[in-house]
Amino acid sequence: MATTSPDNLSKCFKAYDVRGIVGEQLDEDLARATGAAYVEVLGVDAMVIGYDMRPSSPGLAGAFAEGATGAGADVTMIGLASTDQLYFASGHLGLPGAMFTASHNPAQYNGIKMCRAHAQPVGMESGLAEIRDRVAAGAPATAERTGSTSEQDVLEAYADHLLSLAPVQGRRIKVVVDAGNGMAGHTAPAVFGKVGDAVEMVPMYFELDGTFPNHEANPIEPENLADLQKRVLAEGADIGLAFDGDADRCFLVDERGELVSPSTLTALIAARELAKEPGATVIHNLITSRAVPEIVSELGGKPVRTRVGHSFIKATMAETDAIFGGEHSGHFYFRDFWRADSGMLAALHAMAALAEADVPLSELLSTYERYPLSGEINSTVEDQAAVLAALEETWGSQEGVTVDKLDGLTVSHADWSFNVRASNTEPLLRLNAEGKDESTMARVRDEVLATIRGGASA
Repeated sequence: MATTSPDNLSKCFKAYDVRGIVGEQLDEDLARATGAAYVEVLGVDAMVIGYDMRPSSPGLAGAFAEGATGAGADVTMIGLASTDQLYFASGHLGLPGAMFTASHNPAQYNGIKMCRAHAQPVGMESGLAEIRDRVAAGAPATAERTGSTSEQDVLEAYADHLLSLAPVQGRRIKVVVDAGNGMAGHTAPAVFGKVGDAVEMVPMYFELDGTFPNHEANPIEPENLADLQKRVLAEGADIGLAFDGDADRCFLVDERGELVSPSTLTALIAARELAKEPGATVIHNLITSRAVPEIVSELGGKPVRTRVGHSFIKATMAETDAIFGGEHSGHFYFRDFWRADSGMLAALHAMAALAEADVPLSELLSTYERYPLSGEINSTVEDQAAVLAALEETWGSQEGVTVDKLDGLTVSHADWSFNVRASNTEPLLRLNAEGKDESTMARVRDEVLATIRGGASA
């Protein structure tokens, strides 16, 4: 089956990007056709392209560039890059862009993340469906000219821009960085190398290797953070940082080797951004801890709740002119970074706050950790609607409870809350629970899970 067949395209073109198994679902023919369609559908006359360390990425990026230039666009290649480095190039140069990466997916995958100029996202409702349909139609390019290809190194400018937004000054701190053999091994030396004496960096798995020989580059899974936790303790480090494969997400480990919730980091960064712009709006998705909107409100900011997903976050940021947005998945969005997400900028905010403080990270973050969280728990469920209806009937009628369906089912009480929502791509229900204390959270988590898994497939 040709990779440009409608059946294959329906599998590869996701809500926010293109992603598939290299050779089976995604190859250079599909990349070339997508490059041409991208230029023609979006009316692009110049663009920027970057790629990650996966073995297939340079070839796929080159094929996309051939399609784009054949359709009349001039292409600037920035070479090896993190996804947020590509977003920087899009904003800095004022150009639309394409990034070749499969983020945290296993080694056999690759993908294409596309954006308009200034890192504005391209999703299924903002051009991706039309690009897919044009590829399927096999429409020939109609350009009167062939575009040019040039190269530009933006890594140093990227590092300078991030450090201008979150300079690290104060006491010297020791930082262990686990790049997971992904693109943070490329960007972290460039960024931290400019910090000077304020940071001592201990690198882990900085060798760029798209086969991920040490562990998956997916820090949302706790087992992938075990090496970092051990190293932080062994080094007596002040903080540990873990990045995913394309380095657009960041997770923290404190000096005790304990994992830090992305909700806690969201609240910390929100406080820092509100100190710069009092009264500003901060976006949080509905899975983040209720501590986030509480803290934003206490600091005089305006918390705004959104659905899960970067397209909702970015759209709401644009509508409200929000200064910052955070998600439970480790994505952090900054107005000063073209509303795009940057794991490295989030890391710099955490490091800057720590360097300015006279206390260890765990104590610094205790202000922002208020409620125990279950983390996201997935269950395979075939009849999701029936399970959600049962949960609403059981929990929605309890005294003092409110129910909303902004994204799945959210049930809230003064002492606890939970959200259950369906995966977009798999027969999964995802549970996130929170309580005023550990026992309350555990009770709600276990009772909700019993209902979910009572309706789960064998």
